[in-house]
Amino acid sequence: MLTISLFVLIGLTVALIAVFVFRPQITQTQAGKIAAFLALFALPVLCAGMGASSELLHAKSTKFCLSCHIMEPYGQSLRVDDPTHLAAAHFQNHRVSPDEACYTCHTNYAMFGGIKAKLGGLKHIYVYYLGTPPSPENIKLYEPFNNRECLHCHAGARSFEEGAVHTADPELLPALRTNKVSCISSGCHEVVHDVKDLKNSKFWNGGS
Repeated sequence: MLTISLFVLIGLTVALIAVFVFRPQITQTQAGKIAAFLALFALPVLCAGMGASSELLHAKSTKFCLSCHIMEPYGQSLRVDDPTHLAAAHFQNHRVSPDEACYTCHTNYAMFGGIKAKLGGLKHIYVYYLGTPPSPENIKLYEPFNNRECLHCHAGARSFEEGAVHTADPELLPALRTNKVSCISSGCHEVVHDVKDLKNSKFWNGGS
């Protein structure tokens, strides 16, 4: 709907600008000056704002994230037929929205998390087109994964709070909440995107 409205608005703006180019005498009246201001300044700014909003929404999509060929192995890892693979289990069981799987888990859920994620995305674009992008298996997180990104969904969930593994040690849950123990540490959910071993993996073909 936003895209259709944007194209309609762009068409209207272009039409009004064309009118003023071919009939500049219209601007001699006060109403003409107001219309010219709308056509030449206000409407283009509005179009730019709507366009930016549309693209930012699109940038949240899994399809957008995986459109870069470097990220293709990470997309394949979402379909590994192994429930111990963290990303695959979340994607295949809709624990996160399949349409925004990457954004859901890799956005910093702090006050300016979305902005930080988008600025990071701009850096990725710069490296991809103007720098030397790393190979898929050498891609690293900017900082250690924060349990907060897991807990914004899992905290309070019965399966998390009462799970046998989580309650076996009374100190584990407090340590997870304070980030003293990582959710993806060895012995926990350590296999996330195992892109190095995809050639040896079986894949789930459902949900397409």
